[in-house]
Amino acid sequence: MRIGYLMNAYPMTSTTFIRREIQAIEADGVSVMRYAIRPWSEPLVDDQDKAEQHKTFYLLIGRLPALLVDFGAETLSNPKGLWRALRGFWRLWRNAGCGLVPHVAYLLEAVSLKRRALRDGITHLHTHFSTNSAAVAMLCHRLGGPGYSFTAHGPDEFVDWGRSSLALKVSEARFVVAISEFCRVQLARAAGMEHWDKIHIIRCGIDLSEFTPSNAPFNAEAPFVTVGRLCPQKAQTLIVAAAAQVATRHPDLRIVLIGDGETRGVIEDAIARHGLEDIITLLGWCDNADVRRNLETARALLLPSFAEGLPVVIMEALALGRPTISTYIAGIPELVDESCGWIIPAGSVDAIAAAMDDALDTPPESLVRKGAEGRRRVEAQHDVNKNARQLKALFNATEGNPANGKPSPDCLDALKEPVQ
Repeated sequence: MRIGYLMNAYPMTSTTFIRREIQAIEADGVSVMRYAIRPWSEPLVDDQDKAEQHKTFYLLIGRLPALLVDFGAETLSNPKGLWRALRGFWRLWRNAGCGLVPHVAYLLEAVSLKRRALRDGITHLHTHFSTNSAAVAMLCHRLGGPGYSFTAHGPDEFVDWGRSSLALKVSEARFVVAISEFCRVQLARAAGMEHWDKIHIIRCGIDLSEFTPSNAPFNAEAPFVTVGRLCPQKAQTLIVAAAAQVATRHPDLRIVLIGDGETRGVIEDAIARHGLEDIITLLGWCDNADVRRNLETARALLLPSFAEGLPVVIMEALALGRPTISTYIAGIPELVDESCGWIIPAGSVDAIAAAMDDALDTPPESLVRKGAEGRRRVEAQHDVNKNARQLKALFNATEGNPANGKPSPDCLDALKEPVQ
């Protein structure tokens, strides 16, 4: 079996979970080719991501002449396939209501991808997120290229699914993966319940061998750690406001923010305005090892987001035995509750402050118990090797039944691997 993974931009610091998934599938005997529309626009900080970049074939960057040549060749050699793709292009563009140039680019990329994938012997394409990479995969299939599937995460994918043609992408996919129960429901709402059996829950995972439970003490020096892009939906500005409240009661409070992004200046201004320079540290982007080292010594992961799918960093923190403070949105309550952390309403500075106060007042032995329960949940649901076997089973299913991607009998055992 030879699978192609298609991404919009790859690798990225914020999508380590895709790299881990690919590596786990390869370790299980599947050959994977990496395709991406373009490289990530920001510098990579992790050596494994840098290595992935050299393994990836980029469709768009520096290839306009090749795209045009491929399109001309496809016009001459495959007029029926091109007509099917043009009809798909028209539906995507019509539903979007704008953006002719990007949709023309999708068509050119799909033609080039189809020709490249067939040369590479690809039997199936899989992509993460139901956005432009899924559109390219769909058009590629209409041209006569390999069938496709995609993993949907949310939350942005579910904001305006009519304009993104989500129902069309689901209906033409061999199968669709949802990362949570919440995600599966949103996909069914968009595409219709007739596609319910096509949507399979396979949760994002981590390599548990890289996340041995930490023995670092939950003492006064243990900071709250936040990991993620600095952006409005991650709500780091509210962390600053909450910290200003908590610091009056807990002068030893320490917070570490890992990541960078468009709201960095706003966050820095808020830190200065509240006089929290000695309490809140901004580290910028860190490689995976540095993120892990910071999480190992955390009192708790702090992630009070407005919009998420189910953040992988929560799995990482819990796997290390560190509790989590997060919000009850999307798939997060499927992993986090009071047994392994604190779950709070999104957008409430007072709730963030109260959870931080509680974490600071909780005895170390209680924090250890929360961390141990978090580890147990990650082992049960978010082991990347278990989840890769489930995904491989779906890939195998497409070999025997490419029309609808439903698992053949010999794949059912892997798909139904029990959750402990």
